[in-house]
Amino acid sequence: MISDPISDLIIRIKNASSAKLAAIEVPYTKFVENVAQALKKAGYLAAVEKKGKDVQKSLELGLVYLSGDARVHDVERLSKPSRRMYWKSSDIRSYKSGYGNAFLSTPKGVLADVEAKKLKVGGEVLFRIW
Repeated sequence: MISDPISDLIIRIKNASSAKLAAIEVPYTKFVENVAQALKKAGYLAAVEKKGKDVQKSLELGLVYLSGDARVHDVERLSKPSRRMYWKSSDIRSYKSGYGNAFLSTPKGVLADVEAKKLKVGGEVLFRIW
């Protein structure tokens, strides 16, 4: 059993991007699916597809490469199970000069920092990706 499924998800994406894999499979939870859909909307994933039935559910994630270079270079987990971090909408700043994104769990779902700022909602800061 994985104690932190979000950390597992982002590290698998980072490692698969470094290894130039086309797709990966991760264990399914609704929250992981919501985070994956937010990553797809932000352009970090090409596809998100649910596979399997009942207990053996998983998500297949297609990775994005731009002219042979991986879209995901690195990730940083900010809010951990041992220490939760929250940002107000006024605390949200651009990251890596707009090249990277932070993802937040908000009352309106999992959103990238740009969307959360536009909707003026804050929440738990999950991770940064660039």
